[in-house]
Amino acid sequence: MAEFSQKRGKRRGDEGLGSVVDFLLANARLVLGVGGAAVLGIATLAVKRFIDRATSPRDEDDTKGDSWKELSLLKATPHLQPRPPPAALSQPVLPLIPSPSAPEEPAETDLQVTPQLSSPAPLCLTLQERLLAFERDRVTIPAAQVALAKQLAGDIALELQAYFRSKFPELPFGALVPGGPLYDGLQAGAADHVRLLVPLVLEPGLWSLVPGVDTVARDPRCWAVRRTQLEFRPRGSSPWDRFLVGGYLSSRVLLELLHKALAASINWPAIGSLLGCLILPNVASEELLLEVRHERLELTVAVLVAVPGAEADDHLLLAWPLEGLAGNLWLQDLYPVEAARLRALDDRDAGTRRRLLLLLCAVCRGCPALGQLGRGHLTQVVLRLGEDNVDWTEEALGERFLQALELLISSLEQASLPCHFNPSVNLLSSLREEEIDDLGYVLYSGLQEPEGLL
Repeated sequence: MAEFSQKRGKRRGDEGLGSVVDFLLANARLVLGVGGAAVLGIATLAVKRFIDRATSPRDEDDTKGDSWKELSLLKATPHLQPRPPPAALSQPVLPLIPSPSAPEEPAETDLQVTPQLSSPAPLCLTLQERLLAFERDRVTIPAAQVALAKQLAGDIALELQAYFRSKFPELPFGALVPGGPLYDGLQAGAADHVRLLVPLVLEPGLWSLVPGVDTVARDPRCWAVRRTQLEFRPRGSSPWDRFLVGGYLSSRVLLELLHKALAASINWPAIGSLLGCLILPNVASEELLLEVRHERLELTVAVLVAVPGAEADDHLLLAWPLEGLAGNLWLQDLYPVEAARLRALDDRDAGTRRRLLLLLCAVCRGCPALGQLGRGHLTQVVLRLGEDNVDWTEEALGERFLQALELLISSLEQASLPCHFNPSVNLLSSLREEEIDDLGYVLYSGLQEPEGLL
C-alpha cells in the first residue's frame, strides 16, 4: 500500500510537472520562437529526468550491473566510437563589427571588452588512435636502454661462465646465452628482464626424456630425464650422476647447488664495481635471480638451467622450483617455439600479432588488477587469434585488440586456457575462482570501455 501511495504521489507530481512544462513551452514559443522553445524544452525535460532519478528508489539489482560472464549480450552491442564535434562548433566566436554608418557612443566604447578567442575543442580519439598513442608512450622501449640491458646481461654471462668453469670444472656446462623477450622484440614498457640460459651438456646415449604424464607426478607440463645404459656405463661414470634421484636427473638438487653458489660464493660487489652497477642475488626466491641496479635502469636476470631436448621437439627443459611429486622433474619451456611461431605468422602477411601481444602485456603491466595474467596467458590468446585468416594490418589493430579481450573473457568464463603447443596444459588451473572472477570483471569493464585500460 505504501508503494502504491508512493507511485500515485509520484504520478501526480509528474502530471503537475508536465503541466508546468507545457505552460512554459507554450509561452516560450511566443517569446523565443520555435528554435528557442525547442532548446528550452530539451533542457526542461533533462531537468525533469534528473528529478525523477533523484526521487525514485534504486533497484539493488541495477547497482550490481550485468555479469561479466554475459559476453553474448555484449557481442550483440556494437562498439560505437565518439564522433568528433562539427567544425562549425569548434570555431572561435568573432566579435560583431558595428556598421560605419551607425553613430558611435562614447559610453559603449569605454565599456567594450575585447573578447578572447576560444581554443578549438580537442577532437575525440578513436580506439585505433588511442592504441597507437599507448604503444608509442607505454610500449616502446628506448634503444639506448635496450642496448645497455643487453650489454649488462652479456657481461654478467661472461662472469658466470668463468665462475662455473673454475668452481665446477667437472661439470660440463655449455656457453651461457642471454635471451628472452627483450632480444626478440617482445618486451613492453621497460628493459627490466633478461633470461640467461645455462645449458647442460649431457652425454649422448646415457639420457632419455620421459613425458611427465608417464611418471608418478602425472604432470603434462614436465619431463623427466632418465639415466640409461647403467649396465654398460655404471653410476658414477657421468659427472651428472651426482644429481640422480631414483635413477632420474633431479632439477631440485641442481637448483639447490647453484642457488647456494650464487648467493654465497660469488663476489658480486667486485663484479658490480667492474661493470659499473650493483648486483644482488635474490636469496628469498627459489629461482636463480640476480637484481641489477644501474643508474639508468633496473634489471632482473633470471638464470635458467636448461636441458636442450631433441626428443621433446626441440623444446627446452628448465630446472624450475616445482612442488609435490613433480619436484625433481624439468619444466617444459615453450617460449622459444611460441616466439618463433609469432614471428613466422607476422612475416607471412606483414601482420601485427607481436604488436598486439606487446599492447596486451603493457595493459596488464599497468593495471594491478590484471597482474595475474602473465605473458604466457597472453601469448596463447594471440597465437589462437593469429592462426585465423583475418586482417592483421595496422588498420585492424583496434578490432583485434577487442577480439583478444573477448577471447580472454570467454576463457575465464570456462576457467580454461589450453596451451597452444600442448593442449593438455590448462594455463588457468593455478588461479582460484575468486581471482578468475576479479579478472573477468576488470576485462568485461574494459571491453565496454576499452579506453579505460589505456
